[in-house]
Amino acid sequence: MYMKKLLALTILLLPFTVKAQTPTATINQFMDNWHKAAATADEDVFFGSMTEDGIYLGTDKTEKWTREEMAEWADEHFQKESAWSFTASERDIYFSENGKTAWINEKLDTWMGVCKGTAVLVLKPEGWKIALYDLSVTIDNNKIDAFLELTNED
Repeated sequence: MYMKKLLALTILLLPFTVKAQTPTATINQFMDNWHKAAATADEDVFFGSMTEDGIYLGTDKTEKWTREEMAEWADEHFQKESAWSFTASERDIYFSENGKTAWINEKLDTWMGVCKGTAVLVLKPEGWKIALYDLSVTIDNNKIDAFLELTNED
């Protein structure tokens, strides 16, 4: 009898002992999963994590894609084992007052060296979605002159 009561009490209290994930932890997991989707060539998760009207700004000055345009461009990359692999080493997350919009900046380890990503996320009924992602290559300040010389368009 004692064991039955203890079991019943445990079952009743179990939901109260499981903590809900914080919004920051949810977004961290969401962004990690998004980067993992590219690393494992899971285009459904990668592009499904963006809003229908989502925009991706790439590192090239001409790269401004809608979700559909980027999916078309990236198709050949997602046919491989890995499209590309970016890993966040730092991430800052901020929220609007109503908690339905978030913006992030992250430092990424990539094949291009250290990059930065900036994103705007919106909370939809099915969860967080990326409305805008901007990927930037970083250049050390003491190398700017050489960079300008390299990219000078005469």
